[in-house]
Amino acid sequence: MDKVKAMQTFVRIVEANSFTRAAESLNLPRASLTATMQNLERHLGAQLLQRTTRRLSLTPEGERYYEQCAAILAAIDTAEAGFLGDAARRMQGRLRIDMPGALGRSIVLPRIGEFRRAWPGIDLGIGMGDRLVDLTAEGIDCVLRVGALQDSSLVARRIGLMRFTIAATPDYLARRGTPLGIADLAGHDGIVHFSGRTGRPFDWELQDGAGVRKVAMKGGIAVNDADANLACALQGLGLAQLARYQLRGHAGQLLEVLPDAAPTPMPVSLVYPQGRIANPRLRAFADWVGAVFEDDPDLRLAHD
Repeated sequence: MDKVKAMQTFVRIVEANSFTRAAESLNLPRASLTATMQNLERHLGAQLLQRTTRRLSLTPEGERYYEQCAAILAAIDTAEAGFLGDAARRMQGRLRIDMPGALGRSIVLPRIGEFRRAWPGIDLGIGMGDRLVDLTAEGIDCVLRVGALQDSSLVARRIGLMRFTIAATPDYLARRGTPLGIADLAGHDGIVHFSGRTGRPFDWELQDGAGVRKVAMKGGIAVNDADANLACALQGLGLAQLARYQLRGHAGQLLEVLPDAAPTPMPVSLVYPQGRIANPRLRAFADWVGAVFEDDPDLRLAHD
């Protein structure tokens, strides 16, 4: 048995989360991958994958073996890179990514051509949304997420810090007045942003000299999407808490208020399963997207 080939086959099956998809990417018959896995599990004396009609998952032994295989294959790639030069950039394979729609459309997708030109052999599958995804079950390699993360079984690499502001149209402020302090927000309509997962509205967390204060805004419209939040703000429907990057291109259309009570920033993280960063395709994307956020003054980790 060719152990390196068996490791490559196993890793590809795990990352594709499917024998069929892995076989297609390797241009091999599915039966060939099945035979390779049977021989590998027989050789190791351990079951690596649990197969049902509806999903494919790693056993505890498979999880450990995957991490070790990914590290070994990454080391081989690193050892060869010094000799292959530009050929090392002809990395092949598929990478599936999920990210929030507004962040993807405004920050990542406008520059995704840079990544494709640098790594033309990596085929990208990009999903956009805020829903909770099961990375292993859905065959997703990584997700971009904003805010605190819940699943401790995943690795979160912080790549940015989303900064916010409160803004409204000149027309709205002329009609309702400009709030001069946090207490004034009680007399204003807010565009309420609610969680698409729980349906609960998010409080505004504002920082002033007294510390962090939470405000439950009221208003006649609620949305669960950052782009929808911006669209409502531009129509003068109320005060909105917006990411600072969203204000770009809307000079004069939206005016910032309460500059001394800035909303609490939120971390932006690249999230992936334990051990997956050894995948050279994921490592290439992680480094690239980290640099994209570092280039943006409204999203980079540290202020100038």
